[in-house]
Amino acid sequence: MAVCVYPGTFDPITCGHLDIIQRAAPLFEKMIILVGKNSAKSPFFTVEERVDFAQRVTAHLPNTEVDTFDGLLVHYVQRIQAHVIVRGLRALSDYDYEYQMASTNHTLCPNIETIFLMTALQYAFLSSSIVREIGRNGESLSGMVPEPILYDVTTRLAQNKSQNR
Repeated sequence: MAVCVYPGTFDPITCGHLDIIQRAAPLFEKMIILVGKNSAKSPFFTVEERVDFAQRVTAHLPNTEVDTFDGLLVHYVQRIQAHVIVRGLRALSDYDYEYQMASTNHTLCPNIETIFLMTALQYAFLSSSIVREIGRNGESLSGMVPEPILYDVTTRLAQNKSQNR
């Protein structure tokens, strides 16, 4: 069974992430959206919220599931017996970092391949940190955050802005 893993922090999941998921999912029998618990990052949304958001925006894709991980990605991929990691690229700067990570993962586990998909042009500028900044400042996130989670993300970011005044 061809299984792929699409890892990320997804803080929050954006329309750019969903674009990659929707284009990659049909290429595999099963796609796991893997929400990272990265100790080097301090996400705004909890792991539970990020998992919930990912589940809601991928509910229409029957071959996807959402999971979490902490530690080395290759260990997770090996544990579930997958062989493909999917990564999205927005710009050349993404490629430099992603190439380094793919090479490291391949060195640690030579039977794991990384496949890169270019994000659609309309999302090439989009990142979770940009979404958070725009949302904290009261601007609309429509077209940046998938519709099923738009209200929740917008509300949480607005609450954070009012609490920090």
